[in-house]
Amino acid sequence: MKIKHITEISIALMVARWKQTLVAAIGVAFSIALFISLLGFMEGLNQLLDGLVLNRTPHVRLYNDILPSKQQPIDLSERYQNYHNFINSVKPINARKEIYNAQPIINKLQKDDRIVGIAPKITTQVFYNLGNIDLNGIINGIDVYQEAKLFAFSDYITAGNYHELETVSNSIILGQDAAEIMNAKIGEVITVTSTQGEQFSLKVIAFFQSGMSEIDKVQSFTSLTTARKIMGEDSNYISDIQIKLKDLNNAPAIALEYEKLFKLDAEDIQTANAQFETGSSVRSIISYAVGITLLIVSGFGIYNILNMLIYEKMDTIAILKAIGYAGSDIKKIFISISLSIGVSGALTGVLFGFLISVIIDAIPFNTPSLPTVDTYPINYGLQYYSIAVVFAMVTTYLAGWMPARKASKVDPVIIIRGK
Repeated sequence: MKIKHITEISIALMVARWKQTLVAAIGVAFSIALFISLLGFMEGLNQLLDGLVLNRTPHVRLYNDILPSKQQPIDLSERYQNYHNFINSVKPINARKEIYNAQPIINKLQKDDRIVGIAPKITTQVFYNLGNIDLNGIINGIDVYQEAKLFAFSDYITAGNYHELETVSNSIILGQDAAEIMNAKIGEVITVTSTQGEQFSLKVIAFFQSGMSEIDKVQSFTSLTTARKIMGEDSNYISDIQIKLKDLNNAPAIALEYEKLFKLDAEDIQTANAQFETGSSVRSIISYAVGITLLIVSGFGIYNILNMLIYEKMDTIAILKAIGYAGSDIKKIFISISLSIGVSGALTGVLFGFLISVIIDAIPFNTPSLPTVDTYPINYGLQYYSIAVVFAMVTTYLAGWMPARKASKVDPVIIIRGK
């Protein structure tokens, strides 16, 4: 029965100060709405920016790097093994970029349960012939189906049909900026010159745009067969093995394992894109800091309103105590007021946060550097809604607990005697 009376008293006190109660609830709702929309937008932006590189980066890349030999002849001499040997002007070893026994390595990798997929690749430098002018270029020989499956290759095709890369002989997908420089159109034939001086005619079947202009000015894509033909290599030639893992976080350890196992250079995605991960983390931290600050500010608003309510209702508190309500009952009354404000504000804030996110998601966002993006990015992750509601409830509870504790210690004798 006492619970029913406590609820009735709480409602009566809120109604008596309904304007202040409404302002407090609006403050909580406003904070939660901004928290959800801000975090959703920032995380969507992080995914967009990181995706420009991370979607096109293998989790582990196996290749032969051109480096000086780590072991020099003097290191093999027993006489000088206990000495510090200083060697200057060491030149790279005379090694090719080709991965030897590439197909057996791929066959072995395909049996690894930690791997989602494997995409072989060939990279070679060429010159795009534009009249009397030669433009620097890089041709990537790819298995187009594996690239589309593992690295979202199709998302960056702005025009043309990328499937023709495997069906049309001597075809090429040009970077959008390179195509604009050469004024190339789909269906036209361009000429490229290999580093050996051989010229090849390639048919343009599509355009590719990664979102990074400096890359799109030089890079293009052909099939593995066409790339080998340009380089004058046999059908077994592969310069890179790209690996997509089930768990991205295992990339550093797996890269080290494969480097020792296959005697190749291995690069993990964390090492290759450390600056992007740092940028995403910093942006997320800033967003959380701003959102939590808004919730704390709304908590102070509730605290001030309940404090004023206690001072105004000292007579009511004294009467309640005089007729038998304990200090714990008084505390429950004011905490229930605070939580009621928090719950109503939280529910309203979640609704408006979602509506703001939907509005942002519908705003047109067109830029040549991001051809596949039509609107501003938003992430609708449930974790943002959960964090906002939980933090709002904790904040409002603490904001109500301190005034409630003060009200529970009011001495009714002193209040009534003073009157």
